[in-house]
Order: sequence, then C-alpha cells, then structure tokens
Amino acid sequence: MAVFASFSAARAVPWFWRRAAYGAAGLRGRCPWKGYAVGPAQVSTAQSLPTFGFLLDIDGVLVRGHRVIPAALDAFRRLLNAQGQLRVPVVFVTNAGNILQDSKALELSALLGFKVEPDQVILSHSPMKLFSQYHGKRMLVSGQGPLVENARALGFKNVVTVDELRQAFPVLDMVDLQRRPKTTPLPRNDFPAIEGVLLLGEPVRWETSLQLIMDVLLSGGNPGTGLATAPYPHLPVLASNLDLLWMAEAKMPSDNPMSDVYGANLFHRYLQMAQHDRTKELEASDLWKQRPSAAQSCASILVCTGVYSPKALGATEPAQDGEEPPFHGHRDFSFSPGLMEASYIVNDVDEAVQLVFHQEGWAL
Repeated sequence: MAVFASFSAARAVPWFWRRAAYGAAGLRGRCPWKGYAVGPAQVSTAQSLPTFGFLLDIDGVLVRGHRVIPAALDAFRRLLNAQGQLRVPVVFVTNAGNILQDSKALELSALLGFKVEPDQVILSHSPMKLFSQYHGKRMLVSGQGPLVENARALGFKNVVTVDELRQAFPVLDMVDLQRRPKTTPLPRNDFPAIEGVLLLGEPVRWETSLQLIMDVLLSGGNPGTGLATAPYPHLPVLASNLDLLWMAEAKMPSDNPMSDVYGANLFHRYLQMAQHDRTKELEASDLWKQRPSAAQSCASILVCTGVYSPKALGATEPAQDGEEPPFHGHRDFSFSPGLMEASYIVNDVDEAVQLVFHQEGWAL
C-alpha cells in the first residue's frame, strides 16, 4: 500500500448501517457488510446502531510484510464483540492487485484472527467493476498474479494475456535476445482485433509488456498489420497499479503524500460537494429526506507505524516560503495543498480506533 500509512473513518446515515444489522441478525434484506453484526436489541433501535465505519489501509497500518503490527491486534480487540464479530463496519483497502479478493480475505483472516469476508476487501482494481461498457470487449491484460481470474471476477469476459499475444506474434518481442525466434514465422491474419488494454498492476517482464502494449495501441488493436499513421484517439487503457512505495519489512521507501491522506481528503471534499448539490437540487421536494446519501464524511487519520515520521520535515504539510510540494497525483486532479494534511495524526491504529470511539461516544 502507500507509504503514508493511514486509514479513514467514514460517517454514514443510520439506515445504511441498519441494512447491515438486519442481514447479520438473519433478517431479510441484502447485507453489504457480512462481517459486521449487532445484537437483536440494537436492530430494533436506530440510536444503538453505529453511524460510522472504518476504511483500513493494510500495509504499514495493520501489517509489515507478513507480520502483524501489535497495535492492530489491540485495535481489533476493541472492534470485535465477544462472539468475534465486528461491532462497526470495517473495510480493508489496499493498492495491491496481484491477488484474488477471496485470497486476500483469507490472508487477512489468518493474520488478524477473525473471519474477513471477501466483500470487505477493496483491491486496487476493484473499481473496474464499474466499467461495464468495456466488460464485453476483447482486452489485452497485463500484470502479474492470477490475471485472467481477476479480470473475469471484475466482469471482463474476453481477455488476452501478454504471453498469448507474444506467442501469436513472436517477432514483436525483440528485447530479450534469448526469446527472439530463430526463424521468421509466418504472418497471422486470424487473430481477432484487441479492443482495449487492461493494466492490473506491474508486470514482471516490463520490456515485453511495454513493447506489445505499444504495438497494440499503435496498430489500433491489430499488431500483425503495418503502421501507417498512429491512431488518435487510441484504444482505451484501463489502469490500476500498485504503489511502488509502501512500508513492509524494508525501511527504504520515501514519502508519497498523494496516496492515502490526499485520497481520503479528496473523497471527503466530494461528499460535501455532492450533499450540497443534492440539497440545492431537491430542496423543493422530499426525495432528499427519503433517500439521503449513505456516506456523509470521511476523516483521514495518519498513523506512525508506516514510513511516516512526525520528525520528517513537511511530511503532510505544504512547503514553506510559498513553495508548493511536488505533485505526485494524477494529471486529472487539480492539486490542493490543503488536502495533504491529515485530519489527525496518532501513533498507531489502536490509538486511532480509541480516538474515533471517543468522538462517537462508543465504549472502548
């Protein structure tokens, strides 16, 4: 995950968490948070239900490589009830994408000592489930791990791996001298055109993937043909990637304030804008009161068990003397220095959970 080990506390209206409570109690209705449960008395009273939940980063917050951070175990002793079920909704977020959602849930369950459901895990590529307009297209998929399984789980029905493309057009893979064909293969004209590129994290063989992806884009999806002019616009490229900086066993990464803190604050800003816009549009009707937005706010909490250190100059604050810190975000994001500042900075995730419980009036 990102080097800024942080997590967020999200506030939602009671009806959103009530759906989870009904599902956990065995009542009818969809249960979006299978790992979250409350007692029957809480189901009957909205006042007893939590109006907040946690979005937990994994690397640097809960674990360092394959080792659990001790404070994480203390935090979950507060978050779990006597039956080993979560008292409030918790979602685990990570920029890792070279693993199946089910496998990541099993990995977290073994590390943390309670059952984590797959739908409590958000991987770097999880949002691609929303890109349904591409799910039926023939996509070239690049990355590592269970690529085809992940792509299909996201909804993509027709995928081609880089290795399959390389085998179909071996003369395109020319960087590795050991893999160059010894004889010139016959050209192929029976390979269906590729309609888009799907990047699920970084590949192991950068040179092969980069070469073949460029060939696909320059040829408009037909790498066996010659290039007349570079097409514009080119084929769609859907990309999700790991952070190349995070905190595991090694202690070398540098700070990247564009990841967790900036993202959480940007999400909070969006929620505020969305609520304002909806209220303005629907102020003359009762629809807004009947169907309010589920999420209302998001507070970023920075912990010091990752790379972040409070002694690091300008770690989450804008640079002094009028100079803005370097912008590492996406080109479509307008940079706002204020979004780099965490709402709270605490020592570890256990202190963060105590902070939120105290603010929400929940017993530790």
